Amino acid sequence: MQTSKPAQPTILLIDDSVTDLRLLMNLMLSRQFRVNVAFNGQDGYHKAELLLPDLILLDVNLPRLNGFATCRLLKQNPRTRHIPVIFLTAMGEVNYRLDGLALGAVDFIGKPFNEEEVLARINIHLALADSNRSVSATSTPPEGTSTTAPSPAPIQGKDAVLVQAAQAHLRQHLATPPSTEALAKVLGTHERRLSLAFQQHLGCSVYAWLREERLQQAHHLLATTQVPIATLSDVLGYSSPANFAKAFQERLGCSPSSLRQQQQVLRAQQAQEALAR
Repeated sequence: MQTSKPAQPTILLIDDSVTDLRLLMNLMLSRQFRVNVAFNGQDGYHKAELLLPDLILLDVNLPRLNGFATCRLLKQNPRTRHIPVIFLTAMGEVNYRLDGLALGAVDFIGKPFNEEEVLARINIHLALADSNRSVSATSTPPEGTSTTAPSPAPIQGKDAVLVQAAQAHLRQHLATPPSTEALAKVLGTHERRLSLAFQQHLGCSVYAWLREERLQQAHHLLATTQVPIATLSDVLGYSSPANFAKAFQERLGCSPSSLRQQQQVLRAQQAQEALAR
């Protein structure tokens, strides 16, 4: 009985340089990878959502939607967040690369390309992605191991990915959030569309959501850590511990220190009950 050959991986190339695309396409096709092409970030994002490639090579400097903004959207979309993204760039500064990796990219490839390096990095990340899929399919996370704040239900509908990408960006910049205009620019859209998306999906403005998110994060951190309240206040973007305490009291009905004391008492009681069993 004949066995069918495994399908060759599909690579999505997102780059506006015809010269670079030609080199990459010839290299990919010579190894029999299946190749799709996009010339700007917006088209690349939509093709990734539609085609679900095995790996994406993404240029940083792109028209309409730059590479970082494209990566943000890819990593917030449940359909595409698992796809490995490798940035293509001529910029080699460490901070620049760290920013890209923080967005969820798995690697950088510098321009001009070295063909053996390109192929080596692609093959490594395809193998890692395949291994991760195998592990995910056969393992179940143990109960009660989460140490992060509870996640809300996924947002559905038009512009849901945009809202989720905005939320993720704001969570990374709670202390120094951008203006709505600057946030929209980071995400490759305009302020009016972003504001309407928040109203439609969440029923509030961008900064009303941010205020609530800060307080929810504060509640979680007060209950699960011993970080000083003044430090929490600063990390969460409050101008002073007093302003933090006032906002917390008004929204949650108790002071930050009272909540922490309640949680400590509760944990002590639970420990005693566990020992008594």
